[in-house]
Amino acid sequence: MITFQPTADEIAAAELTFANMQSYYQRYSVSWDAGQIAAMTAGLNNLDIISDGQRVGVVRLSFEDSVCHLRDLQIKPAFQNTGLGTQTLHAISQLALTANSSELKLKVFQSSPAAALYLRNGFVTERQDDRFFYMVKELSLAEHMDDAESASAR
Repeated sequence: MITFQPTADEIAAAELTFANMQSYYQRYSVSWDAGQIAAMTAGLNNLDIISDGQRVGVVRLSFEDSVCHLRDLQIKPAFQNTGLGTQTLHAISQLALTANSSELKLKVFQSSPAAALYLRNGFVTERQDDRFFYMVKELSLAEHMDDAESASAR
């Protein structure tokens, strides 16, 4: 099970984002560095992803009207493909519902394996451009209740 806590070290979180995203930045000629990422994410809701007592990633959210924007979801490479991405998306959905959001939106590089993660977890592509899929997931209280019931049955 994962939990969130406010990001303790925003520079380390930015370095994780930069390391995970560097190949995309190079491919699409985006000139970012960890300092720029830290500056651009400073105003977001930055949360460390905690699993079994250790920081395994970072998530960045913003809220606008009834929409929760998933600005960034990064899992450390050693913990990728272990189900933590799916667990994190479920927990984000619950956070968004608690904040009275009815939609969860994000953008993801078309070539990113994360696009498949989002599709498996109920996101649909609203539109796309030459680099990104712009995806949305409708949130419902029923889904939140189903997740809560599943967790209590474990």
